[in-house]
Amino acid sequence: MIGQTILSRVAGPADMKHLSDVELAQLARELREEVISAVSETGGHLGSSLGVVELTVALHAIFNTPLDKIVWDVGHQRYPHKILTGRKGRIRTLRKKNGLSGFTKRSESEYDPFGAAHSSTSISAALGFSIGRDMGRPTGDAIAVIGDGSISAGMAYEALNNAGAEGRRLFVILNDNEMSIAPPVGAMSSYLSGLYANEPLAKMKSLAEGFEAALPSPLRDGAKRARQLVTGLHGSGTLFEELGFEYVGPINGHDLNQLLPILRAAHARATGPVLIHACTVKGKGYAPAENSADKYHGVSKFDIATGAQAKSKPNAPSYTGVFGNALTEEASRDSRIVGVTAAMPSGTGINIMAKKFPGRVFDVGIAEQHGVTFAAGMAASGLKPFCAIYSTFLQRGYDQIVHDVALQSLPVRFAIDRAGLVGADGATHAGAFDVAYLSNLPGFTVMAAADEAELVHMVATAAAYDEGPISFRYPRGNGIGVLLPERGELLEIGKGRIVSEGNDVAILSFGAHLIEAEQAAKQLEQKGVSVTLADARFAKPLDVDLIHQLVQHHEALITLEQGAVGGFGAMVLHHLAQVGQLDQGIKIRTMTLPDKFIDQASPAEMYETAGLTAQDIEETVLRLVQPAHNVVSLSKA
Repeated sequence: MIGQTILSRVAGPADMKHLSDVELAQLARELREEVISAVSETGGHLGSSLGVVELTVALHAIFNTPLDKIVWDVGHQRYPHKILTGRKGRIRTLRKKNGLSGFTKRSESEYDPFGAAHSSTSISAALGFSIGRDMGRPTGDAIAVIGDGSISAGMAYEALNNAGAEGRRLFVILNDNEMSIAPPVGAMSSYLSGLYANEPLAKMKSLAEGFEAALPSPLRDGAKRARQLVTGLHGSGTLFEELGFEYVGPINGHDLNQLLPILRAAHARATGPVLIHACTVKGKGYAPAENSADKYHGVSKFDIATGAQAKSKPNAPSYTGVFGNALTEEASRDSRIVGVTAAMPSGTGINIMAKKFPGRVFDVGIAEQHGVTFAAGMAASGLKPFCAIYSTFLQRGYDQIVHDVALQSLPVRFAIDRAGLVGADGATHAGAFDVAYLSNLPGFTVMAAADEAELVHMVATAAAYDEGPISFRYPRGNGIGVLLPERGELLEIGKGRIVSEGNDVAILSFGAHLIEAEQAAKQLEQKGVSVTLADARFAKPLDVDLIHQLVQHHEALITLEQGAVGGFGAMVLHHLAQVGQLDQGIKIRTMTLPDKFIDQASPAEMYETAGLTAQDIEETVLRLVQPAHNVVSLSKA
């Protein structure tokens, strides 16, 4: 058909098997245009997806997916993969309610063999698939695609070590773009980036001759540095070879004339583990992304012609920005305050402090476990470390929180961003569990900010607290517009506050859902139900005096939180059970996130699904007090 694109003829990878190399190159060009077009409408992770267009085409053209398993690390780069695997017609539903997940998801497609959104899992999973294949399961080759940022995490080395020792057929593609979300840090990054000073491996010499000169300028400098990794130290192999892998590379990850023959040769000949080192450019083929500092890692909707992103007009500062500014203010008064983050300096707001005190902020890369223990060591030395990590990523350092921080009662301050439901990133990034997994640790102080002013107070409180570990959580996005204090006040540890007083029902809120409780209280007052509204501030230690007051003077008590079952509400119930106050017939309900993972949607839609809107709070209260107040149901009127 005249004018028909190659992409329009590709319903799935099977349609790529008969394409010539020239047609595959054209397919890659069309695929890149489609990714740019789609993400301009949906927002999402653009730069990383553009960086793997050619690699994605080559992998699906050569390997027999879905029998062969491509395991994408993190999943930021999966949009081209989704388009080529039967989801092209739904790509503009990306990250929306009932649409495509922003990450790989097993329930979404047979071409997504392993779900991912956290880093450094791909090699472990791919090795698991390889074992399954060798033990007779219906699976083929396994291919892990992992970035230079992700391969710096300890889990990746555990997997490489294990895979090398196993010696089984396995493919690892190192997608080396010298960038994760933030610029890469650490010795491994330097090792990878050091590459190319000497001659390439003899077996690769024919492919490598003239490689550097042929590279486009963004890759040329990286190629010079890459040669060192190819040969390693004089007289030795590469790190990967020492671990038992056959190393191939580095190659231009955007040149199908290199990718295709090398992947075909590896696919035909490999008997053990192979690592193919591909150099790529994040944002490749779209000038605004290539020229951006963050390479358009995560973008909102944007104008294709200019690259200008749509910006909402905030009516209040972001919680992240409030934290960063408050921490910087505290750091200006106390030279012992230091900051730690794990490859998320701008995402956590700690970059604000880094600009003013660059020698006191440490980005450990994608290494949350190390980051927590590193902070513990600094605390043991007498410093005041603030460990700023998203709730979902802090899960990765839980053993270190228990063993290295809590057990030693070290005063590490945990600033937990992205608390609660976060929207388009869905279940993988939800901050649902930190209240539960921190509150059960002896000696831990656990706070949650009801608004941005409370967050400022909690930063100041954490800075002054030296008795043991302390945490405070706050959501993604903008605050509610309250007046910010010039300086944070020290909160009394374990003491909440009464926001408004009533007679019938008490709502005890923990964290940023207080605004929903306030809306519910207003609606309830109009229906004749008098509400006391309290802000707990602390899940541990609990304000037991406040809780007893609420129980003794109200018909019912509702606890409210943006966390999972087993968190704040459970702490309150446990205390009341221990002191016998549940024996008196008080009506109590705990409102938490439901016992399920909630798929991507807007935060408002996700909380609606969770049953935590102001309307849900109102209905919960009315079910408790309706008989006593003789409220007539409209459905029966």
